[in-house]
Amino acid sequence: MYITLFPVILAGIFNMIWCKLPVCNFMKKPIDGGVLVWDKRRLFGDNKTWKGFIGMILGGAVLTILWGLICETSTFLTVHNYIYITRENTILYNAVMGVLFGIAYAIFELPNSFIKRRMDIKPGKTTGGFKKVLFIFMDQADSIFGCVLVVCIVYSMSIQFYFAYVLVGALTHIILNMLLYLVKLRKNMF
Repeated sequence: MYITLFPVILAGIFNMIWCKLPVCNFMKKPIDGGVLVWDKRRLFGDNKTWKGFIGMILGGAVLTILWGLICETSTFLTVHNYIYITRENTILYNAVMGVLFGIAYAIFELPNSFIKRRMDIKPGKTTGGFKKVLFIFMDQADSIFGCVLVVCIVYSMSIQFYFAYVLVGALTHIILNMLLYLVKLRKNMF
């Protein structure tokens, strides 16, 4: 799993840095355009921006291409990378897979944001009690659900393997967020 999704992990870190950089700030507009829905709350909130969406796609493409070039130098990496099981490692293929990873990552975060706005949970925050544990997990797992679906396009896996992949990915995401918080790339640990 780590070999296959390594460029996605890097793209997520890249995207946090990208969103903080004072470049292309014209894209720092909320995806929902500030729209309020039936409950008079925002659709997704201020944290889901076009800058982050585009950054995830660009980061996914570039880093998947670079990872593909690195995988070419190692039979071990190529054999254990699920996106190369049925397809050849080429720059074009890696670019397409990277774009798909980036789109899936960004889109699969939106339903969780939508639900949190309905529950009046502020963007970038969580709630208390059992809901807190549930949302901490979902905040980390949502994008993984999408990225593993992209892997399923080129690699057939059982439903049990899919959910195991998501679980390991979510736990990895939690650990990475803790580390990113410690180095001040995240405002909140969760």
